[in-house]
Parts: sequence; C-alpha cells; structure tokens
Amino acid sequence: MSVIIGIDVGGSTTKIVGYTDKAKLVGMLKVEAADPLTSAYGALGKFINENGLALKDVKQIILTGVGADLFKKKVYGIATSTVDEFQAIGLGGLALSNKKEGLVVSMGTGTAFVRAGEEGIFHIGGSGVGGGTVLGLGGKLCGIKSFKTLIAMAQTGKLNKVDLNIGDISARAISNLTKEITAANFGKMEDGFTPADLAAGVLNMVIQTIGMMAVFACRNESMKDVILTGTLSQVPSAKKTFQMLHSMHGVNFIIPKNAIYATATGAALSYLHKKGKAK
Repeated sequence: MSVIIGIDVGGSTTKIVGYTDKAKLVGMLKVEAADPLTSAYGALGKFINENGLALKDVKQIILTGVGADLFKKKVYGIATSTVDEFQAIGLGGLALSNKKEGLVVSMGTGTAFVRAGEEGIFHIGGSGVGGGTVLGLGGKLCGIKSFKTLIAMAQTGKLNKVDLNIGDISARAISNLTKEITAANFGKMEDGFTPADLAAGVLNMVIQTIGMMAVFACRNESMKDVILTGTLSQVPSAKKTFQMLHSMHGVNFIIPKNAIYATATGAALSYLHKKGKAK
C-alpha cells in the first residue's frame, strides 16, 4: 500500500492524516509534545505503528502549519514537501464538509478566514483572537495552565455572573436582539463570581468574536456557508453560540466531522488533487 501523509505542524500539537494513493482514508492522529519537531516525528512514528504501516509504505509527506519550515531535510528519508497553510485550510475544510464553496474558519491559536471554492482559495483575513486567547487570558484569570481543564471548568460557569445581556439593560428586545444576547462581554461582573464563571466568560467572548467576524466576512464575500475547523470547533458551548448567530443573521455554520484535522487533510489532498480533480 502506498500512503500519502499530511502533517499540520503546530507549536506543540501536531495533527496527521493519511490517505492511500487512491484517496482512501487510512487514519487520523493528534500528538502533543514540547516542540514542533518532537511533536511531528512522534506523530509520524505513532501513526505508522497504529496503522500497521512501514516507512517504505509512505510515498510522500506534505507538511503545513507554523512549524513546517523547521524541517530542513526529508523526514525519515521519505520524500517531503510543504504546502501553504491557507491552501491546506481551504482544501481540508471543503473536503470534510463536502461543500463546493464556503468560508473556512480555522480556529487555532489565532483564527484564519479563508474563502474556498471553484475560483480558488484565498486568505481574506484573520484575528489574533483564538485558542491562544482562551488559554492565555483564561489561564491568568483562573490560574489554570491546561486548555482541557479550562474548557471543562467553563462548562460549569454562569455567564450571567460576568456578561451584560440585553435583558439587563432593556425591558424588551431591541430590534432582532433578544434579551439573552450579549450586550457587553465582562460588562457585569457581579460580586461572588467564580473562576468557572470567568472561564465561561472568556470562552464566550472568543467564540462570539470569531462568529461575528465570520458573519461580516460572509456579507463582504456574498457567502452563506461557514465551515468551522480547529480545536475550538469542538468546544461544547460553541455549537449553541453558532446556532444563535445563524438564527440572527442567516449564516450557516457547519462543523464537519474530524474538524480538528482539516488542515492536515488539506495538506494530504493538495498532493492527491489538483483543482478538485484527482491526478
């Protein structure tokens, strides 16, 4: 079996996706390590072992992500190339969502907005607000270093202890804004708030900010479908926020299966496909 492997090399987390040369999915894997090189090499070794492969079975490795340029030679002697991260985001988002066109939003440490479709793949902008904001700001406020712990804590927090809603400042809805809509993130901060309330507030602020930026981008690009990828797409409270934004603005928010592997998927598919057609 000949396998094509796409690797999304992050700062400390690496995602890896493998396909046969006939575009059949072999597997997906995520590995965390102290540095990108260790993470990528560890991910590849674990992937090969878990899928019963040998190094000789790997035909090509395609690297993308912020750590891709750290690799100065072939990985384990295997033919290795790189692909632009935004191209990988666009390809992967479309493939996992089974859409021909969409705004692919990659929610990683920061957030990238990529327009993808038959006309091509274009990076239209980005934001420094993302998972790094959740971990950095939330960690300082709550005294927690683990992203998983912070997300779990946020699920028990009460937003009405920290966020100011429309209902707090108006006896009735304002235009299409119901009483539950946030008027000001951290605009309330009632006495007695807990670390869990703060964690929920940070997470809500980040998700809402990304969601509204996606809405504005869709209006500017005349698009209706937003394909959400990256780690933040898996946060339980995110789905509720995006459903609310859909109701308010008519934009379709899609969280495809395996959304955290979108960029690695796109890296592999960049080798297997050209302009959406198999080579």
